[in-house]
Amino acid sequence: MPASRGEPPPPSLPQAPARSSWLGFLPVSALEDNVRNMNIEAEEAYEVDEDDSEPVDSFCKLPLAFSCPRHLQPVQGVEMIMQTWRMRERMKTVSVALVICQNVGVDPPDVTKTQPCARQECWVDPLSLNPQRALETIGGNLQRQYERWQPRARYRQSLDPTVEEVRRLATGLRRSARDERVLFHYNGHGVPRPTANGEIWVFNRSYTQYIPLSIYDLQSWMGSPSIYVYDCNNAGIIVDSFRNFAEQHEREYVEQIRAGGPQAGGTELPPPPSLRNCIQLAACSKDQLLPMNPDLPADLFTACLTTPIKVALRWFVMKNDLGYLAPKVKLEQLEKIPGQFGDRRTMLGELNWIFTAITDTIAWNTLPRDTFQKLFRQDLLVASLFRNFLLAERIMKSNDCTPVSQPKLPGTHQHPMWEAWDLAVDICLSQLKNILEEDKTYLPSSFFEEQLTAFEVWLSHGCEERSPPEQLPIVLQVLLSQAHRLRALDLLGKFLDLGPWAVNLALSVGIFPYVLKLLQSSARELRPLLVFIWAKILAVDSSCQQDLVRDQSHKYFLTVLQDPAMLPQVKTWAVFVLSSVVQGYKQGQDEAVAGNLISICLNEMDEADPVFKQWLAICLGTLWDKHEEARGRAMRCNAPESLETLLLDQTPEVRAAAVYALGTFINSCSERTEHANTLDQNIATRLLQKILEDGSTLVRKELVVTMQYVVNSFPNNFMALMRAIADEDDGLAAGTRSSLLSSSTSTLGRVSSEDKLSRQVLQQRRSVVGIPQSMTGSVTELNRMGDLGILTTPKRGRKSVIGLAGVGTQHHVASLASLASMACYGPGVTAKFKPFYLKVVGGLMVLERDPDKEVGTMARQVLDTIYNKMVAAERERKGSGVFRSLSQAELHSVSAPGSPAKASFMLGDSPPGHNTTLPASFRQGLAGSVGGQHSLTLPSDLASKPAQAWLGRSTVSDISEDGGQETGVKTNFLAWSAKHFSSRLMKLGEDMVDLESEEYWARQWLYDRNEKVKKRAAAERKSVEQGSGRLDDQLGVVKIPQPPSVLAYEPYTSSLAVATRDSILLVGNKPGPSPQVTTSWGNGNSRVSQITSLQFCNSHERGLLVAGSDDGCVRVWRGWDESPHLVTGWTLLPEMVPQSLAGSRVSYGLQLAWSQPDQLLVGAGDAKNIRLWDCSAEVRLCDLPIQSDSCVTCLHMDKGVLAASFGDGQIKLFDYRAPPASARIMAFREHKQLVLSLKMQEGGKIVSGCTEGVVKVWDIRRQSSLTTLETNQPAVSLDIHQSAPVFAAWTSTQQISFHSLHEGKVLNQIRYHEGLLGNRLGPVNCLKFHPSLIQLAAASTDSHVSMFGYRRY
Repeated sequence: MPASRGEPPPPSLPQAPARSSWLGFLPVSALEDNVRNMNIEAEEAYEVDEDDSEPVDSFCKLPLAFSCPRHLQPVQGVEMIMQTWRMRERMKTVSVALVICQNVGVDPPDVTKTQPCARQECWVDPLSLNPQRALETIGGNLQRQYERWQPRARYRQSLDPTVEEVRRLATGLRRSARDERVLFHYNGHGVPRPTANGEIWVFNRSYTQYIPLSIYDLQSWMGSPSIYVYDCNNAGIIVDSFRNFAEQHEREYVEQIRAGGPQAGGTELPPPPSLRNCIQLAACSKDQLLPMNPDLPADLFTACLTTPIKVALRWFVMKNDLGYLAPKVKLEQLEKIPGQFGDRRTMLGELNWIFTAITDTIAWNTLPRDTFQKLFRQDLLVASLFRNFLLAERIMKSNDCTPVSQPKLPGTHQHPMWEAWDLAVDICLSQLKNILEEDKTYLPSSFFEEQLTAFEVWLSHGCEERSPPEQLPIVLQVLLSQAHRLRALDLLGKFLDLGPWAVNLALSVGIFPYVLKLLQSSARELRPLLVFIWAKILAVDSSCQQDLVRDQSHKYFLTVLQDPAMLPQVKTWAVFVLSSVVQGYKQGQDEAVAGNLISICLNEMDEADPVFKQWLAICLGTLWDKHEEARGRAMRCNAPESLETLLLDQTPEVRAAAVYALGTFINSCSERTEHANTLDQNIATRLLQKILEDGSTLVRKELVVTMQYVVNSFPNNFMALMRAIADEDDGLAAGTRSSLLSSSTSTLGRVSSEDKLSRQVLQQRRSVVGIPQSMTGSVTELNRMGDLGILTTPKRGRKSVIGLAGVGTQHHVASLASLASMACYGPGVTAKFKPFYLKVVGGLMVLERDPDKEVGTMARQVLDTIYNKMVAAERERKGSGVFRSLSQAELHSVSAPGSPAKASFMLGDSPPGHNTTLPASFRQGLAGSVGGQHSLTLPSDLASKPAQAWLGRSTVSDISEDGGQETGVKTNFLAWSAKHFSSRLMKLGEDMVDLESEEYWARQWLYDRNEKVKKRAAAERKSVEQGSGRLDDQLGVVKIPQPPSVLAYEPYTSSLAVATRDSILLVGNKPGPSPQVTTSWGNGNSRVSQITSLQFCNSHERGLLVAGSDDGCVRVWRGWDESPHLVTGWTLLPEMVPQSLAGSRVSYGLQLAWSQPDQLLVGAGDAKNIRLWDCSAEVRLCDLPIQSDSCVTCLHMDKGVLAASFGDGQIKLFDYRAPPASARIMAFREHKQLVLSLKMQEGGKIVSGCTEGVVKVWDIRRQSSLTTLETNQPAVSLDIHQSAPVFAAWTSTQQISFHSLHEGKVLNQIRYHEGLLGNRLGPVNCLKFHPSLIQLAAASTDSHVSMFGYRRY
């Protein structure tokens, strides 16, 4: 099954036959399935008409149930490995020391220069001026060249200095720079080479001697962080010495620390220079001299670092023979290139722009990410110098020099992007002659268009496994161009859509400040693209919320959200960005409230797009979370009423978002007033009414968290209620133990859902003999009795409760519906407290028994916390020796909550607060938990180990959400919902099917398998009608651990699902030739309930198994053929009573029927209604009244008609498409006994069989039966084939008999298992036909399951 329609196909796929196409013979992977073991042999493949089987296209059109992301993936946020794109410490080079040792006119003695030789320094020939003037000119030019890259730095020149002048200069700049970076530029063209001892040269005062200056001293003066540029011969020596001296400084520092600090000086020890923060750029290695080519400047390295475009163009023209690639361009013409570096519309500006893009691209594709961040994104001047250093490496390498850097960079002089630079320069220079001579207009380069095209090509095949696109830094530069900005944003959005890894790459290359600045643009055409990009960024890194609020850029998204021209999808992205801005960020919430975000979201609620509505609700919930002002604004806007309309939405995610928003609304109240209490209680009551029976676990989890907020808001009231419940449960437990074990020991404990139910049964029957019928005395059952508190003293602490009443209770009290209203408790509980508190606790008790374990665990934590707080209060009260009542007049009131619009307190009076009857110290312990999100904070004394031991139950585990200071239950709904924006959103052509994909052929193989099964089934039906076969071929016998109770065949395979009381087993032919149990797992139902129904859904592809238990719960299982796991579960009929508690009343438990085209699940049992459940929306569709006192025994539905049979023999037909009041269309009353099987067959026929052994055939258009067939023996178990004219019965003669529906004659009988010494069949309690094939499974009470197949004569 493809990912777009459900889960992916299994990993191990056998090879199907090869298919021929223009691509050659390609093996097609097919799903491994049991169909090969179905004995579909050549002789059984009878010829049938094509009209008898459905085409393959019919399977494609069937919808898949429970195949949404909430079912296929865990509800948790995306797991990302965040890269460090945001620099922890931004640095700035604030001071620059320019040390120039030229001694113009005097060459150093250790270097013999060629004649002619390179003479230009900073593009000035020093010999053309007098020495002093030349030196000053060189210094001024060098400063101006640096100022282009960092105009705000403090520049100091030191021309032909002495050691003392260098010391004063370095120490002064370090003192003024403090912790910022200082640059030291050294030009040593007029002094000897550096020494092997790590010394550079300066002058004495009279310029008669060269004086050495140790790098060790220079390090001490410069400190760190610093950057050094060495433009001299053998400059690599300095880099090596620098490292050695830095290590020496660190060793000396450590020694001084050990010796007790500085010596006689008494000053503080300066920190040692850190090599990590010191950057060095050297013109050549330790054994190289600088180039002496007279066509190049003498300070070629400095020229590359400070005037890169000028050097690059000259070198390009010189390299290409003065115009070989750029015709008729002379060196002197390069000085006349028009334009400014900052104007990208001119030739010079565009060349500079292209150069920046290319050098950034080379660095990003070559350097490690952390090195790139440090050198190219931390400091503007450092970034410029290293971009230019890449050019210096290329040019110096061509002149037999190797520049050196620290940190060391890999070689980049042969990177392919330099060829793109040469091409761009060539194209630009080719226009220079016409521009200069004919004054023609400069035509912009096509460089960026071509690079965007290359990036687009990469995107067409891009994925995480491929190397990153090298054009990504160029896309960043293109965002600066208004001409290409739209296309660049579009391509950038497509790249970010590839996944979180792509977002991390884009952030690491430096995209963030560019897209942040673009939010100041007013261009409407950019809005969808910018909103999409920001949604992608915030889905990966929510810390960007601070940048948006700081720059007031969040207003951009408020404008988009109000723009009527924007599509709902674009508005969804915008509201996600806004919700990320306000989530957990007080300043963001303040700005959003000021921007009327609440009103804007409420006005957009009418949109039909479910994802948009979901995020509108989430945005509101995050906006007013712990924000009193936002809550007040929401009250004035009637926001709770608007959100309550979403509780009936058909999309579970929308309902969950609405519950989340209402929960945070309750949690945001910091000061309790009567009006606030009434409003919150009304909200909680309506939530329980509408959401308690919701089918989605997403919604129910949010309901538990919301009820936790309610408990936090009224802690004292709920503790008083828990005290009353504990007293009643403790009395019931003491009475039960006294009657069973003559023990009067009593312990304080909260009874749990299952223990309370068991205790009720024991209280009613008053003897061990009277325990539920399902407890038959085995060791397992005795252990279970011990768990129920029958044979052992109950554990201390809060015990689990199903909350059922004691002696004399009615039958309906033993259900979840009674627990929700607390009707199962006596007047000691129900008469003393307001209905609101009873409903909340009852709802939590129902949720504690939720079919989904996570929901049950969360609800149990909330109830345990109330109980533990109550126990702590009791301990403190008893310890203080002062008795104080926990109840109030308000608690004893049974009136409904008042209207939220009418406050009962007068203006000017203090509003009523919390219950004040508890000790002050305990109230203080509770204060921290009332307003906290997802918080149930326990008093400090409960956190100790003795308290936990005394309670017998650990306190609620800390689950931190904000800073680790809050405890309680929480969900991952927000993070999981945000995960949607980190997945692929641009799915153009998603409806198109890849006809060559493995998923497509795997699905086609399944459809072909289904067709073969249908053809075989048609052939077997034809054989039965002709009387040329028997159903007596024993396929196998399987022994299982417990007696089976329910059987179900998978429609298109021979796999058989077998259910015992609380477990499910899958019987198949893998891995051996005979059937055996391949998988088994526990269903997870309560100890007092059992599985009563199994149904397969999505069986035409990868099927799901639906299991119904007699307490009204339904669980859906996936992967049951390999590793079963629960997809979802919910309570379909909460009023159902488990069979073990039904007493003498006949109950068949919960019966299910499934309709794949409609995605409808129908459930009924010993209840007043038949419930239709919409599995696509996971909500109740309608209830059909059965108008009968008997239980429903069978259900079957086909083409809009539902047939139900009852324990009194009635059969009723319903048209579930009609209104419930008029849905019943027919009733048949000819059966006198309980109906065992009911099937609707083709042609409008209904076949039913009862315990008298009578089978009747009906026409839905007639009141009376068409045919009556009698077996003349009472039937213990009976089943009718869904399509073939046969039925099977286990009668009192202890045999299975197969009958034809045409004449009622016996086709054959089975008494014994096959074999010479075959044993007699055990008492059969369940028969089940295969839905398509003529196969039968029989389950016996001796824990054997037998399977029989059709055999042709």
